[in-house]
Amino acid sequence: MRAKASGPGRRRFLQAGGAAIAGATLGPLLPAERAVAQTRTVYVNTWGGSWTAAEDAAFFKPFTAATGIAVRTVAPVSYGKLKAQVASGNYEWDVGEINQSDWLRAEREGLVEPIDWTIVQKDKLFPGAVFANGISYCALGTNLCYRKDKFPNGGPQSWADFWDVKKFPGTRSLYNSAPRTLMFALLADGVPADKVYPFDLDRAFKKLDAIKPHIKVWWTQGNQSQQLIRDGEIDMMAIWNARASELAQQGVPVELVWNGAHLSITMWGVAKGAPNRKAAWEFIQFAVGPRQQAEFCNRLYYGPTNPQAYAFVRPEVARQMPTYPANARQAVTANAAWEGANAAMLQERFTQWLAG
Repeated sequence: MRAKASGPGRRRFLQAGGAAIAGATLGPLLPAERAVAQTRTVYVNTWGGSWTAAEDAAFFKPFTAATGIAVRTVAPVSYGKLKAQVASGNYEWDVGEINQSDWLRAEREGLVEPIDWTIVQKDKLFPGAVFANGISYCALGTNLCYRKDKFPNGGPQSWADFWDVKKFPGTRSLYNSAPRTLMFALLADGVPADKVYPFDLDRAFKKLDAIKPHIKVWWTQGNQSQQLIRDGEIDMMAIWNARASELAQQGVPVELVWNGAHLSITMWGVAKGAPNRKAAWEFIQFAVGPRQQAEFCNRLYYGPTNPQAYAFVRPEVARQMPTYPANARQAVTANAAWEGANAAMLQERFTQWLAG
């Protein structure tokens, strides 16, 4: 790890270079300004794999080309590491990307920097962009997905079906995430989508007890989820929507189900005390631009949060996003305020339940 101000102790980094959409948000630098900028680096905590590859094309390379500021990445995303680095003063990364409820929890625990309004330009932000001293990045669905070759006559179409091991036999996997998994359990138990929040925890855990013996893997990383269903180790699972769409593009016979998907917002933000926080806010200002968000979402099918980005999203891609009306109507939008306020309690009880 690296100390507060400087040092090389970042792990698993990616050096960024030039790109096609450079300068779309920030203007070109003068030679003297570029010489100064090239001595600066911002470190981004990212999910790795195809997520980071899409970010590299949409954000990292263009930002470096526009500003001269290098971008390096640290994977995977970890709330625990955010908390640890702020407490210790040894920083692996400056910029975090995390879902809205976890970001709210982080702000309440004093783990995030306030937005630097000397750098972030309010007039270039979009309505609803700011939340808990972070700026919204993209909409993400966590969906039911199954292999079509395992269910040639049609696979599970709801979480109730996922729980029905007799009607739909096969190997199963769920995401090791308390809010998402508890929500799926309540939907499987017949709770209406508009009545899910606040969670009836006793009811949710009782329903989870029924499916626990049938869960082969509790996955934690996006790449892991893809590998499980790609290799045929798992027949049905909860998975992030774009990861499933990517598999389908690669010829893997998967079907994504929007009914009962958990729809959440991913945030950009800066870790409290991050040594490169000024460069971090410059990066975030750049990344929330409409062309940048569209470039990311055209590559990985999450929904942009900047409404102007849709002008640059391909129609065939838009239909596969969580924000597409037909998909959004079937999903359950996360109550970030409730999840954030209860995140620590939910995760502690969920972790104890998994270990029991």
